[in-house]
Amino acid sequence: MTYTPAADRYDRMIYRRCGKSGLKLPAVSFGLWHNFGEGTPHQIKREMCQTAFDHGITHFDLANNYGPPAGSAEEAFGEILRTDFAGYRDELIISSKAGYDMWEGPYGEWGSRKYLIASCDQSLDRLGVDYVDIFYSHRFDPETPLEETMGALDHIVKSGRALYVGISSYNSERTREAAAILKDLGTPCLIHQPAYNMLNRWVERDGLKETLQELGIGSIAFTPLAQGLLTKKYLGGIPEGSRAAQDSSLDADMITEEMIEALKGLNRIAEARGQTLAQMAVAWVLRNEGITTALIGASKPSQIEDCAGAVMNLEFSAAELEEIDTYASDKGLNLWASSSEGV
Repeated sequence: MTYTPAADRYDRMIYRRCGKSGLKLPAVSFGLWHNFGEGTPHQIKREMCQTAFDHGITHFDLANNYGPPAGSAEEAFGEILRTDFAGYRDELIISSKAGYDMWEGPYGEWGSRKYLIASCDQSLDRLGVDYVDIFYSHRFDPETPLEETMGALDHIVKSGRALYVGISSYNSERTREAAAILKDLGTPCLIHQPAYNMLNRWVERDGLKETLQELGIGSIAFTPLAQGLLTKKYLGGIPEGSRAAQDSSLDADMITEEMIEALKGLNRIAEARGQTLAQMAVAWVLRNEGITTALIGASKPSQIEDCAGAVMNLEFSAAELEEIDTYASDKGLNLWASSSEGV
């Protein structure tokens, strides 16, 4: 059956300008990190992408190593571009990244010019596109000069492989350095992608949010739901098939009685706001427009629909924020600390 997008899709979403650029991004973006590999039926992937677009989510975020196996998420999305999204390329923002282990040998990860450019070319081939809208340095490389990494990003734009570039999980100091190099090269840093949620607040301690606003760089927060922890899924403990049960990016040891009680408290606040816990978690990340867009993941279409509904109520009273802080504080969930806080 031929897919036809919802006619009112752009009425369902809020769009925010990304930093000081001319680009607007949806307040909620869809990430294909989990559940887009070979273990998920292609029909489910199609339905998730269709649901996202039907709700005005125009930004689809990938990376070279997303799957599993690595590369399979880009291949799957490339097929969706050729079928369901054929004719809609100019309505989409497609991003990819390179920085983590992708292929064997000394040139298959980190931030060298050789790796980044080769990886970008491979991503374009898997996606079946001439360019991506945004290409990121996925993590800071402590052993490669930052000038080389940023120079590669500059070349990727000037060679037509990407329209914009960004960085992910760089701390405030490194962000300033990277942005200055890119500015001198004539290719501004469009966006930064840090992990951020109620239980992982390293960007606040680091001052990154203020740094990005000062520099005019946009932001896209990944893991706004704390790998699914900030949903109703764990209110009764650890369910079968969950990330915690599979020990997949969420440590089961985190699900203590204290944590469950805190989640229940947050859920009560969300219900009083007329939201699900997931919707409130997304709205909290987007509060006061300090973050441009929240990057959600999903395993089924209904989760995307739920999170997209967060844009119906993004305002918080001072009393609500204070009450949230009594239940939610930094729990040390930043799995990417070595690429952000630790560099």
